[in-house]
Amino acid sequence: MPRLTKIYTRKGDDGTTSLGSKQRVPKESLRVQAYGTVDELNSHLGLARALGVCARLAEILPIIQNELFHLGSDLCFLEEDKQQYQIPQIEQRHVTQLEAWIDEMTAVVGPLANFILPGGTPAAAQLHVARTVCRRAEREVVALSRQEAVGAFVIPYLNRLSDALFVMARFENHQQGVAETLWNSRL
Repeated sequence: MPRLTKIYTRKGDDGTTSLGSKQRVPKESLRVQAYGTVDELNSHLGLARALGVCARLAEILPIIQNELFHLGSDLCFLEEDKQQYQIPQIEQRHVTQLEAWIDEMTAVVGPLANFILPGGTPAAAQLHVARTVCRRAEREVVALSRQEAVGAFVIPYLNRLSDALFVMARFENHQQGVAETLWNSRL
C-alpha cells in the first residue's frame, strides 16, 4: 500500500502530474481525465452512502468504491508497466459480480415499463448522479482507448456499473417505498 507522508509536492504546479510509474503527463491528458472522473464517481458513491442507503446497498457500495480504486490504478499505469508494478486491476470477476447484482435487484424492482425521471430519495437521486458521472467516465475511457491501450475489463466494468447504478437507484426507492416518477412524453 502506498504511504502518503506528505500531501503536497509542488511538482504539479507546472500543469503536469505523475502516472503510477512516474512518467510526467499534462494534467489535461485523456488518461488523467479518465481516472479523475473515476475518482469523482467514487466521491459521489460516498455521498450516496452518507445520505443513508438501504442495508443491501450499504453492503455493496463499499465494495464498488474499493473496485473503483482498482480501476483508478488500472488507468494510472500504462499497460506496459503493469507487470512490473503488479497493481490491482479490474478483472472479469468484477464485471460478472456487477451483472449478478443487477439481476438480483431487477428481480425485486421488476422490469422497466417506461423511462423514469431521476429522483426519489436523496440517496437514490445521488445514485442517479453517480450513474451519469459513470457514463462520462466510460466515454472518457473509450476516447483514451482510441489512442492508448487500457485494461481489457475497464470499459465493460464502467458500462455495467452505470447499469448497476441505475438499478440501485430504483432499488433504493423501492426499499424506501418511494414511487418512481415516469417520464411523460406528452408534456
